[in-house]
Amino acid sequence: MGRYIQVEDGVNLFVQDLGEGIPVIFLHGWPANQLMFEYQFSKLPMNGYRCIGIDFRGFGKSDAPWDGYTYDRMADDVRAVIDELGLENAVLVGFSMGGAVAIRYMARHQGHGIAQLALMGAAAPVFVKRPDFDYGLMTADDFTTDMIEATYEDRPKMLSKFGLQFTHSKKRAGTMVWLESLCLQASHHGTIKAAIALRDEDLRGDLAAVNVPTVIFQGMKDKICDPQFAQLLSESITDARVVPFEHSGHAMMFDEAEKFDKELLLFLDQVAATNQIPRPASQNL
Repeated sequence: MGRYIQVEDGVNLFVQDLGEGIPVIFLHGWPANQLMFEYQFSKLPMNGYRCIGIDFRGFGKSDAPWDGYTYDRMADDVRAVIDELGLENAVLVGFSMGGAVAIRYMARHQGHGIAQLALMGAAAPVFVKRPDFDYGLMTADDFTTDMIEATYEDRPKMLSKFGLQFTHSKKRAGTMVWLESLCLQASHHGTIKAAIALRDEDLRGDLAAVNVPTVIFQGMKDKICDPQFAQLLSESITDARVVPFEHSGHAMMFDEAEKFDKELLLFLDQVAATNQIPRPASQNL
């Protein structure tokens, strides 16, 4: 079921809410929307999980205000959704930019309502190379030219080029067309301003505040987020483990879908066991 939730500055966020049980909050990557998790939304409710997908402001069906695309603002939006839905002992799942916002949420809001964290190809701790950060697969100048300026000039062309780096599998042409269609639903200015946040934000000071069990999924052939990010995150988050996807690019949920679903369900089941939360019996297809 989809609904709109109005946040503090009057922006309406579109939120998908499916199933019953332990809440699992999904934060999508740039510049897609929560529909990128549609396969998980179809499967997890059959295993006793409630899937909650949030379209960030400027993306999907959410409002697209002129301002408000910092990680702080997007983390505050997540808090507004959690409070409105009264969520407790939830699992926060963040992919790519969504992973970065999830980390900022854990630091800025002291992990309010969250029992465990899953980071997937997270654009963190810093997305681009800097003089004091020698990781990342591009410099800030290259990102400005290839992603931000290219979006000003020809957004569909930029998205087509970006999509070629998204997965490792060459058999996913149909999936890439579908994902590109999701990205085209975003606002033009929201796409640009969120890209500026990707380029400029720094999460190194946030990581010590993550104090819940954390799993880090990382495609080892990722051409968007440096695979070394996963190791850096695991070294700075107290209770974290890395699950490598050896045959995946950035989007391991498509390149190694079976392994992804298995590992995600294993992690979610740990939430139920740790918090002694009963789950409904699994349903067969």
